[in-house]
Amino acid sequence: MNYRHAYHAGNFADVLKHTVLLALLESLQAKPTPFCYLDTHAGSGSYALDSVEAGKTHEYLGGIARLLGVDGLPPLLARYRDLVLAGADTATPLRHYPGSPLFAARLLRPDDQAQLCELHPEEAAALRALLAHDKRMHVHQRDGYAALKALLPPAQKRGLVLIDPPYELQEAEYATIDKALKAALQRWPNGIYAVWYPVKLRSQVQPFLRAIGQLPVKRVLRAEILVHAANTPLRLNGAGMVVLNAPWDLDQRLRAAMTTLAPLLAQGDAAPWQLDWLRSDAPTPPRHQGPRTAPRQR
Repeated sequence: MNYRHAYHAGNFADVLKHTVLLALLESLQAKPTPFCYLDTHAGSGSYALDSVEAGKTHEYLGGIARLLGVDGLPPLLARYRDLVLAGADTATPLRHYPGSPLFAARLLRPDDQAQLCELHPEEAAALRALLAHDKRMHVHQRDGYAALKALLPPAQKRGLVLIDPPYELQEAEYATIDKALKAALQRWPNGIYAVWYPVKLRSQVQPFLRAIGQLPVKRVLRAEILVHAANTPLRLNGAGMVVLNAPWDLDQRLRAAMTTLAPLLAQGDAAPWQLDWLRSDAPTPPRHQGPRTAPRQR
């Protein structure tokens, strides 16, 4: 496993992923009973944007950096930006970007729990050190897919699984995710499962999304943004999140954020985006909305 997220931290795909993650965690917090957050590919938890790795790509400049100094962000995006900057130096606020585990640590309540899986030894050690004093956060140096069998269902009975793999072998990863979801749903059919996926060639993504839509759940929501045409496998042209057993109002929670993010994250022409139910027990909203004018930047 060679992938290191430090090269890509804070890019447009992270902005989308963590906005959806925030919406899901806030939805779970609407009920007082505790919940479990399980991350199958947790990473190191925090990434220095002035590191050698981030300095080689500067991908954050096309992602989180575009939300700084923007007036009139929808509330969900404003909260996301606040979480990114939590505890930062006001003089140089954007020096570190939090990974998904650190977002969870900043959001979970005292009785909520997190199970964080990371196979890479250095990444797992860094994550364990970062969260060493937080008794809610449990770090496991192990394969996240295999851990689903051991960790599901959680004692809390409700919660969220985030599957955010590196996709080093893209089409093979889709098959692995499909197999893992089928097994996980047998053990915990009522859990929420959020899967991040890259968009390079549309022809690679469509079979995966069709398979997800056929899994035995009530609702599947897709949130996706393209910053380039999906016509080459040589770059990341877009990214999406597909959410199984999505809260019934998740599309409503995300819509204003998606319409705002599309023009903010566009690289060249305005970025097309999609927010639609691949499977739903409710009326299906529009499958695609065009971008709107970006909020005013100071």
